[in-house]
Amino acid sequence: MSDTPATGGRAGTDEGLLGIGAAARRFGLAESALRYWERCGLLRPAVRKSRWRLYGADELHRIGLIQLWRETGLMSLDEIAKILDHQHDWRHAVASRIDAIEEQQRRLAAAKSHLEHLLTCPDDDPAAHCPVLRDMTAGRSADVTRRETA
Repeated sequence: MSDTPATGGRAGTDEGLLGIGAAARRFGLAESALRYWERCGLLRPAVRKSRWRLYGADELHRIGLIQLWRETGLMSLDEIAKILDHQHDWRHAVASRIDAIEEQQRRLAAAKSHLEHLLTCPDDDPAAHCPVLRDMTAGRSADVTRRETA
């Protein structure tokens, strides 16, 4: 990884600024991720000194936000850009993401319920003989038939 004067590297110091290598290490990211975010317009270095990208407190905060939203909100970079750039529809993007997460939670809860039933089903071959699973699949085929005839 590259180092910079700001991190005690080659020449000079820039108080409070971190080079791309130090900034990436601070967040456990690859330098290439920060460069990519810069190309996408999500991130700008505070200072470009010679060939060095130097990041200050505001940019480090922005890196942290991008990382947090990618990891916890499963947000796309486009959605993150809307929030960071104060685009007029950023609230809609966040609300849509919440809706998608809630739908995913419903699907995961249903999957968990089915798997828990499989563990408790007394039949040795529940896929073939479990009456609850048969009812579930019969209901699914009835749903498809209703949609096709509607």
